[in-house]
Amino acid sequence: MLAVVVGLLIAASPASAEQACPASNATPASASKREILRATLCALNRERVHNGLRRLKLNKKLSRASRRHAHDMARRNYFSHETLGGGTFVDRIRAAGYLEGARSWVVGENLAWGSHGHSKPSAIMRMWMNSPGHRANILNPSFKEIGIGLAYDAPVENGGKPVCTYATDFGARG
Repeated sequence: MLAVVVGLLIAASPASAEQACPASNATPASASKREILRATLCALNRERVHNGLRRLKLNKKLSRASRRHAHDMARRNYFSHETLGGGTFVDRIRAAGYLEGARSWVVGENLAWGSHGHSKPSAIMRMWMNSPGHRANILNPSFKEIGIGLAYDAPVENGGKPVCTYATDFGARG
């Protein structure tokens, strides 16, 4: 019975994927940031569960770091893991308070942006899963938590509409 269920999940149609993660095929023009964020978290966790990993829990401090970075990139027209001032994602995560009191920790970051149909959470997930570095972060068994930041603007001039810039910060503290 389990093999049949797994086979059905692998062969699932895009419609059933949309049912499992509502708004995963929505653009910023047709969904709120909350809906896009939830669809992104759902899609990330679907990939992790499909690969035998535990779900990531949304963390407020990681989300603060992610949200600030997505908005900064969109506002100041750059796309990088480093800020224009040279700050790293570790610096941003530390400034958000996530690492306070941790004896050990591991963090990672995925960024993306897209316009029109490429701004959908499902399109962003396809891009990340087809990129070895992004895929490695998503499927890193050490990560337990995630922050997701969205900006409904492009990190470049004339990025097209609808558009969304994504920043995801992964973490685990010991």
